[in-house]
Amino acid sequence: MDIRFAPHNLHLESPELFAAQDPHLKVLSRQPLVYRFPLIDRLPTDLPGIYTISGGRQIGKTSLLKQWMGHLLEKGVPPHAMVFFTGELIDDQHALVQLVNMYLQDAETPKEGLRFVILDEITYTRSWDKGVKFLADSGALENVILVITGSDMVIIREARMRFPGRRGMADKVDFRLFPLSFGEFVTFVQALSPSERDAAMVSALSTEAMDRLFAAFDKYLIHGGFLTAINAIAKHGHIPPAVFAVYSDWIRGDVLKRHKQEHYLRQVLDSVLRRMGSQVTWNALCQDLAIDHPQTVSDYISLLESMDVLFVQPALLEDKLIAAPKKARKVMFTDPFILHAVNSWLKPAKDPFSERLRPMLENPEDCGRIVEACVASHYRRSFPTFYLKAKGEVDIAYVDGRRFFPVEIKWTGQLRPADLKQIAKYKNGLILTKSRQPGRIQGIATEPLPLHLFKLGQNRQNEI
Repeated sequence: MDIRFAPHNLHLESPELFAAQDPHLKVLSRQPLVYRFPLIDRLPTDLPGIYTISGGRQIGKTSLLKQWMGHLLEKGVPPHAMVFFTGELIDDQHALVQLVNMYLQDAETPKEGLRFVILDEITYTRSWDKGVKFLADSGALENVILVITGSDMVIIREARMRFPGRRGMADKVDFRLFPLSFGEFVTFVQALSPSERDAAMVSALSTEAMDRLFAAFDKYLIHGGFLTAINAIAKHGHIPPAVFAVYSDWIRGDVLKRHKQEHYLRQVLDSVLRRMGSQVTWNALCQDLAIDHPQTVSDYISLLESMDVLFVQPALLEDKLIAAPKKARKVMFTDPFILHAVNSWLKPAKDPFSERLRPMLENPEDCGRIVEACVASHYRRSFPTFYLKAKGEVDIAYVDGRRFFPVEIKWTGQLRPADLKQIAKYKNGLILTKSRQPGRIQGIATEPLPLHLFKLGQNRQNEI
C-alpha cells in the first residue's frame, strides 16, 4: 500500500477497529447526530462495473464511502478485497493506472471473487477518464466494482459518455448525492414519530405534530440539508463562523482552481443574491456588473451550477413542455445554507449567524425568496422544473409525464386575490401556504408548505 493512502485504508490493518480508527468515521462518531446514508444499501455488491457518485462538495460523499466500506466488511468482504484512493493525491492518468494495477497485482489482493476499488474526488486527477478507459479496455476491471466520485457534475457526466459498453450489467450505475431534503431531515432528527410520519403522508397530522413540522422547517431554512450545519445547531444552538467559512472557502477555492477571477465571482454571486426569485437575463446582469460580456456571466453561472451551488430555472413553453429559450430565467441557490454561507462571505461579520442569517430570515421578503428557492430545489431533484410566465407568473411548474403541474408559493400571512390570477387559470394548480390546514382558495387547492415538502421528500425516498 502506498503510504500516502494508508490513513484511508486502515481496514487492511484491523477490520475490527476500522470504524473507530478511520479519520472520517472517527469525526463522524463524535457528532451529536450521526447520519447513515440510505444510498449505502443501493450501492453495488455483486456486479462488476464502473459506477459514479456525483454531488456538491461537503455533502458527505467521502463519509458515505467509508460507511459503505464498513458495511461491506460486516457483510464478510475480505479486507484486502477493497481499497480507497483519493484523486487529490493522484497526478494524472498514468499514475492512476499504475496505482490501480499495483493494487490488483499485490500478493495480498484476493485473486478470486470481486474486488472493490474506490476513487474519491477523481476530478482532481488530470485526464482520469483516459486512465479508467485504459484499465477497462485492458481487462483489469473484469472482476472489479469501481466506484468513482466527483464534485463537478459536468465533468463526471461527460466522462460517463466515454465508457460505452464498459459500465457493467447493473440496472443503475450512476448515483447523485444531494444535501438532505426536508423530508429526510425530519426523519433524521425524529421531529415526527413513525406513526406521525405515516399520518403526514395522508395529511392527517395533529395540531401539535403540525407545529413541530413547521418548527423543523424553520430550522431547515437555517442549516438546509448540510450535516455539518445541522450538527452545529444541535451542538451549539447556532452556527459558528468557521462553519460558514468552510463552505464559502470551498466555493472560492474550486472556482479559482478553474482559473476564474474572484472579483467576478463576487459580483455574480452578489447579483444572484439581490435578484433571487426575479427573472433575469445575462445581458441585464452584465449591465449591473463590471463584466463586459454576457458570455462571461453565463460561464460563471454554469460553473456554479456544475458545483451544485446554483441552479437556473427557465420559463416553460407550455405547449412543448420544454424551456422557453428567449424568456428570462431565475437563478437560485440549491440549498438555504449555501445561500447563508455566500452571504456571510460577501458581507463579512464577526458573527454571521446573528448579524447576517437571522436578519435575512426575519425579513419577510428575503425569507419568501429563500422558501421559493428551497421548494424549487426540492422539485428539481425528481422532475424537470420551470416557472410560468404569461400575463402573470407562477413560481414553479414541474413536468411529470406529459403534463405540467403549477405550484404557487405564498409564504405570507395573507393571500390577495390579485396574486392568484395566473394560477387560477389552471385546473391542477396548487398553492403552498403558511396555513396549518389544507383547503381551497378561489377553487384552488392549498396545502401547508412544510407538510407538502415533507411528503415530496418521502415520496422521493420511496421511489429510490
